[in-house]
Parts: sequence; C-alpha cells; structure tokens
Amino acid sequence: MNAARQTPFKAPVVERLAVRVVVDSHYERFLPPAEHDHVAIEHVGGIPGRPMSTLAGEWGLALHLESRADGAKAEYMLDFGYTPEILNRNVSLLDIDPARLDGLILSHGHRDHYGGLDGFVTQHRRAMKDDVSLFVGAEEAFSVRWVPAGPPKPGVEREFVCWGAPNRTGLVSQNVIPVCCPRPHALPGPFTTGYITRDTFEEVTGGSMLAPYDHFSESERRGELVADSHPEEHATCYVVKGRGLVVISSCGHAGIVNSVKTAMAVSGIDKLHAVIGGFHLTTAKPDYIEHTVDELERLAPDVVVPMHCTGVAFIEAMRRRMPEKLVASNLGSRFTFGV
Repeated sequence: MNAARQTPFKAPVVERLAVRVVVDSHYERFLPPAEHDHVAIEHVGGIPGRPMSTLAGEWGLALHLESRADGAKAEYMLDFGYTPEILNRNVSLLDIDPARLDGLILSHGHRDHYGGLDGFVTQHRRAMKDDVSLFVGAEEAFSVRWVPAGPPKPGVEREFVCWGAPNRTGLVSQNVIPVCCPRPHALPGPFTTGYITRDTFEEVTGGSMLAPYDHFSESERRGELVADSHPEEHATCYVVKGRGLVVISSCGHAGIVNSVKTAMAVSGIDKLHAVIGGFHLTTAKPDYIEHTVDELERLAPDVVVPMHCTGVAFIEAMRRRMPEKLVASNLGSRFTFGV
C-alpha cells in the first residue's frame, strides 16, 4: 500500500495537545526550566506532596496524550512501558486519572511498549470508562515475538528466546476491545496512520523474529522464525490548529521518515509541526543518521523531541545541524502544542 496514492481522509483538528512522558529510561531531577518558541516545556523535579517518592525509569516508553477541541477534551495512553510496576507507579505520581481515558493505543508488538498493559488494565479497569478500546495497527500486534538470546558468535547458530505477546484474551475478558486500524483511523483528538509505507532509504530495524504458527513445538519454531517486518506498526498523530501536524513515533521500526511521510500523505497536511518519540537509531551507522537528518531538514519540522530508542548519535547530529529544532525530553516532562 502506497500512502502517497491514498485519498487523504478527514483528519481531526485540535486546538491544544499535551504529551506527557510517563515511562522512559532517563530521569534527571534537577533540569533547569526550558523554553522554545513552538512548544511549552514543563519538566518534573520533586513530586509535590511526595518528598520521599521519585519517578522511576526503565527501558520502554509510555505517553499520556491530552488534547482539546471545541471545548471538549480527549485523553489516551499511548504504549505501556516494560513493566506494570513502573507504569502504575508513574501514573500515580503524575496524577494521571485512568477514569478520564478515552482509549488505549499500542504502537507495535514489542514488550517494551506493551509490557505494562495487562497490569495497568487490571489495576485500573474498574475506574475506566465502560467502552474503552485498545487501538492497534494490525493483528500482528498480538503475534508472539522472539529476540536474540545474546550477541552473535562466529560459527554458532543464533538462538532466540520468546518475548511474549500482548494478552488479547485477558484484555477481552476485562472488556477492553481490540480495534485493528490497518488504514488511517480518526479518533476524538488524534488519528492513527495505519500501515506505514516503506518507500524511502530507511530499513525496517529491530531484530525481533516472528513464528508464523504459534502452535509449533520449540524445535519447529527455530526453523520457522522469520524476520519481523512490523506490519502492525502505526504512528499516532494530531493536527494542531494553526500549527500543523504532530507525528508521534513510539519506536519507528519502519523508519521515522517513512512514518512522517505516511502521516502527511494520509492526512493531506504538509506542514510538519513536531516529530516526537522513539526513532530507533541507537545502533544506526553514522551515514544512516546523517541521511535521516538530511530528510528531516527537508521536512522542516518546528520541533523534534527524541525519546526512548533514538540514540545519542542522532541527538548529537541534531544538536550540530538543527539545534533550534531540538527539544530534550525527560521522564515526567510535558510538552504542550497550540493554545
């Protein structure tokens, strides 16, 4: 499916968007106040009224999204970190109210994004709205993933360990209904891109493997594992009135440039306001990172907020080449776009 050939659908428009970092791996308590012409930045130091508590980080990502349009607010959780212990702790410390959530969104089927989901739902389902759904990009979000057991060794066959999958049965039993969105899907506030078109220089990265048939024995699985192309990955996006398109790429396995171009094509919005999230460039080679920055320069975002798996090398390249666009993220930080 070529996003550029799709007929743009009617993307919702919001007046204001706030993105709160609920789970990420980095937390600095004593960051100075930060300002930017295109986004309001609020960092979290001490927790008011909780002097003996602190936010906790882990490898993973979870974001709380809150938007306003025509006087109505809409709130979502996008991804759920690696463990429910960290997610639920930070949700409590940041005063996020699960009762106000209009839905849950899962970007793709990796444990560092769905790991806290089951525990989050179990702890908060009674407080949540009756009709809460989990929006995924495709059924492959519920496929079992396998990851390397260790670094490759010359002459030794690579071994993989099971990384699990989101618990569809458990979600349905708690009346959280999965909704697959392989095409652009409008929600109150955001829209999801559907399948991310892969037509730039970018490669699908990540290293996980899929077993086409989950009922195979362990020995059969070893022979049947195939490279994970992440057909389920989708980006969560907003059109902010008077500002443009905000693209949230939780991991960007399909490529951050591909993700942005797909969002622009399906929405018909060519003004890119902000790019946020994980760009999966931690292990990328220098020329690949420079090429990515080249493309981002052409796309001309006002703001770039790297998180999670983006990597130091990309951040340094941005600091060198596009310093006026770069905004540093921190666990607990809130970024507000629009009025």
